[in-house]
Amino acid sequence: MGRFGLLRYISSLPSPRTCCLHQRVFTGSHPCYQNTVLGHSCQYSRGVSTALSQHIHDLSGPEQRLLTKLYDGLIGGQRASLAESITLVETQHPRKKELAQVLLQRVLAYRIEQESRNGGKPVAFRVGLSGPPGAGKSSFIEVVGKMLTGRGHKVSVLAVDPSSCTTGGSLLGDKTRMTELSRDMNAFIRPSPTSGTLGGVTRTTNEAIVLCEGAGYDIVLVETVGVGQSEFAVADMVDMFVLLIPPAGGDELQGIKRGIIERADLVVVTKSDGDLVVPARRIQTEYTSALKLLRRQSKSWNPKVIRASSHNSEGIPEVWAKMESYRDAMLASGELQGRRRAQQKVWMWSLIQETVLCHFQNHPSVREALPQLEEKVTNGAISPGLAADLLLKGFSSSSS
Repeated sequence: MGRFGLLRYISSLPSPRTCCLHQRVFTGSHPCYQNTVLGHSCQYSRGVSTALSQHIHDLSGPEQRLLTKLYDGLIGGQRASLAESITLVETQHPRKKELAQVLLQRVLAYRIEQESRNGGKPVAFRVGLSGPPGAGKSSFIEVVGKMLTGRGHKVSVLAVDPSSCTTGGSLLGDKTRMTELSRDMNAFIRPSPTSGTLGGVTRTTNEAIVLCEGAGYDIVLVETVGVGQSEFAVADMVDMFVLLIPPAGGDELQGIKRGIIERADLVVVTKSDGDLVVPARRIQTEYTSALKLLRRQSKSWNPKVIRASSHNSEGIPEVWAKMESYRDAMLASGELQGRRRAQQKVWMWSLIQETVLCHFQNHPSVREALPQLEEKVTNGAISPGLAADLLLKGFSSSSS
């Protein structure tokens, strides 16, 4: 099946309000399918049914068996199936990327079914965590994760590691820094390289969150790289954004961008133990004062500043209590559900921009003219703006 054929198959799938999509194969004669299209015109129903019967058979036998095995293992809570599914969505292979979208569509349908049983409320809580290097992010996540699994939660950690600009490699060392949590059967840790993605959050991080939720993990922690563009990216895929700040290192308010502080729903001053208790209290006071001057993001929640220590676990239960208070307040007001709906649109356009840029760079006309234009821009013969206009004109004229 061609690349657009499978995409047409995905678009022709019925509304994910029913249980059909997590079946291996279904047709227009399936009773659940008929319930899905109820209320639509007969012509629309026949169109969807025809598209389904036409494209469902384009999946080869091995591909159908692979997707069925991954889906069944995923919703059964098997960590190996979850890891393999995330690998599938992270691949750059064109065909496997298409298969990943079919798998995601089934998992999305299953998740929406679970949410409908939960009264329309999300079944998982997504938390983004970030902070400058040395803030103790990995230690904090391990202590919080162990506490949560001890309380009966299933915790997944999606840790994004920076890739080398020279070699393209990544250390992926989060599992070595979270030794206890990585051995916990109720926890799943997945380090992923940024692979040059702007903002430190991979394009597939959002899809990995969906897979983790489908596997039954009710707490999803997303750890991002450093302090910078990544916070704005992660804030568009999580329910709550937590900023971790170390208690020492000069004037922290000068080192952290105002925009990042504005996005934070909770600020945690880490390493608040021993000789660092006094600096931690000072930083807590400074951030509390700073947050009062910033515009509120939510009508239901005022950002808080709290101290905690991963070394002796002091303040860790209080941090989770604040997170629960935030979740309850946002759910009660309906803001959390609204935020998730808005995030889906943001990520759709983000992926469109990335895909369009990729098509532009690989277009024959662009690839042919690019070396010469780059050389002229480098030598100062033409302006970057003119070079961009020429490339775009060549791309649009040959595409039309």
